[in-house]
Amino acid sequence: MEWSDDAIILALRRHGESSAIISLLTRSRGRQSGLIRGARGRGARSFLQPGSQIRATWRARLAEHLGTVAWEPVAPVSPDVLDDAARLAALAAACAMAEAALPEREPQDGVYAGLVAVLGSLADDAVWPSALVKWEAGLLQALGYGLDLSACAATGTTEDLAYVSPRSGRAVSRTAGAPYQQRLLPLPAFLIVPGATGSRAEALAGLELTGYFLERNVFRAHGRAPPPARQRLLDILRRQGAAEERRR
Repeated sequence: MEWSDDAIILALRRHGESSAIISLLTRSRGRQSGLIRGARGRGARSFLQPGSQIRATWRARLAEHLGTVAWEPVAPVSPDVLDDAARLAALAAACAMAEAALPEREPQDGVYAGLVAVLGSLADDAVWPSALVKWEAGLLQALGYGLDLSACAATGTTEDLAYVSPRSGRAVSRTAGAPYQQRLLPLPAFLIVPGATGSRAEALAGLELTGYFLERNVFRAHGRAPPPARQRLLDILRRQGAAEERRR
């Protein structure tokens, strides 16, 4: 059996002296794994990193086998990302979340397209944090746990939505939620406006929102914890936010 597809590298794990098991998110075949021979060589090692985009050709005798992967480079991780702690943490967190949350060999074209968009946004500090939040919301949707941010769960209004119910994942308006705001999750406004971006603080609130539902519905429900890379990103963003406050 053989197929070829565009793919994003999610993770590599050393296998023997010179090979690696690679985890990929492909355009049309979802998350796939395979053996790459020679992955530890100097030329391959510099390109084969989480977040790099390749053209992958997978071969195996039977579909259920691990298979081997031949590859051609498409787009490496930008040096601007590698040299910035927050951007690199965002890349690592997104790849780790996709690898940990997505079932293997199930098509996820929307999640793939969204991750390509996140990778493309990393050069712009005003964009990538919001893009990552929206991608995680899309990941929840793809896994069957999408948030309903279309109208207030209590009143049906579509105006001034400010909270999300931690029980139902539905939006709540500012007025309806005021008596219960300590029990509700803040809803950043950019998350419900197509194409909108928020401040770094709003993006952090958005990551805490999506993270709550990802942890509860995707990871905890299966006896697992979210990947550590995501917590490292949150820690960096919080430290940067605190530093900015002190400078004001």
